[in-house]
Amino acid sequence: MKPARLQRILALMVTGVSTLTVGCGGTSSTSGGGNGGSGSTSNVQAITVNAGPAGGYVDGAFTSVMVCVPGSTASCQTVSGILVDTGSSGLRILSSALTISPPQQTASNGDPVVECLPFLDGFTWGPVQSVDLTIAGEHAKSLPIQVIGSSNFSTIPASCSSNGAPENDLASLGANGILGVGIFAQDCGTACTQSGASNPGLYYTCPAAGCQITTESVANQVQNPVSLFAKDNNGVIVELPSVSGSETSVSGSLIFGIGTQSNNGLGSAMVYTLDPATGNITTTYHGATYTNASFIDSGSNGIYFLDATTTGFPVCTNATFWYCPSSTQNLSATNQGANGATASVDFVVANATTLTSNATDAAVNGIAGPNSGMFDWGLPFFFGRNVYTAIEGQSTPGGAGPYWAY
Repeated sequence: MKPARLQRILALMVTGVSTLTVGCGGTSSTSGGGNGGSGSTSNVQAITVNAGPAGGYVDGAFTSVMVCVPGSTASCQTVSGILVDTGSSGLRILSSALTISPPQQTASNGDPVVECLPFLDGFTWGPVQSVDLTIAGEHAKSLPIQVIGSSNFSTIPASCSSNGAPENDLASLGANGILGVGIFAQDCGTACTQSGASNPGLYYTCPAAGCQITTESVANQVQNPVSLFAKDNNGVIVELPSVSGSETSVSGSLIFGIGTQSNNGLGSAMVYTLDPATGNITTTYHGATYTNASFIDSGSNGIYFLDATTTGFPVCTNATFWYCPSSTQNLSATNQGANGATASVDFVVANATTLTSNATDAAVNGIAGPNSGMFDWGLPFFFGRNVYTAIEGQSTPGGAGPYWAY
């Protein structure tokens, strides 16, 4: 089992704050989402926690998407092994996984536009191109996406490579792409429309002479595809069954929309609105409160929280990004939204080396690791819960997004 820390939450998640402040499967009930993949409805996409297309992936929820050259019904393909990530926004596909040739986005002067997107564990680099996307019965036309690792843009500028290690191929990314269905409608928002030091440096124009950071309009940025659906466009629900210890794989559902159909109602789920300055919620653990330092992210493959000194849990000798307590720890914390909603959440921390000792197991409950001063509620948090992610500015029965609910 590859013990790689594969977190997919944007390191610069707050770049979207400017907009804050200003294969089908699964029938489901109105009491709070679907039942994990039986039957079929047009807004339900099957997801599977498995070892991923490269093998060795732990706690990654994968699905498939169909992409076409815009306006074409002949130049299309289905790409499998796409990681479902509620911690980022936008579709990203490895160039090596694409057999179609989507059109390249260009700036007003005709230079190609390329993106550098930082995650906590590295970055992806590749051109911005456009596709027509189909997933379940939903469609997003002329969707700007990032094509990761294109050989046409192999030279990575120093300002991008400073974000850590590149994840531009299957071996390093562990997936054929990332489906970012997070709280933001774009991956940067108005921050990337600004020039100078205010621009976080995600977008580049790349003439032959070399790449330079550029401004990018909100409409041209890599978009959360859900926000472009004709309906069911206000958020998603991730539904996964409970996992005890380690299992080979488990199946669940990605349901589009919140309160837009009979199968995606909020039911009894509690809504946690986000702090407008950080896009986070607050978590209290062992009497200490971590204000606006907590987020929910299906793209992180563990619950990453605090540090070994604070938790008292030793890190693993063979993988210092994971905890390895001598016995399984049954823990509890309290999450609180900016709206005052509060409730306790129970979770488990077990010995990660033991949990991943069987190379065939990919769905693992108990994986956790250090993340100083913060709580990253990764995929193990989703096991046995219906977790809602509402998109910024979109109306839902629980109020306008952004928020998380469960």
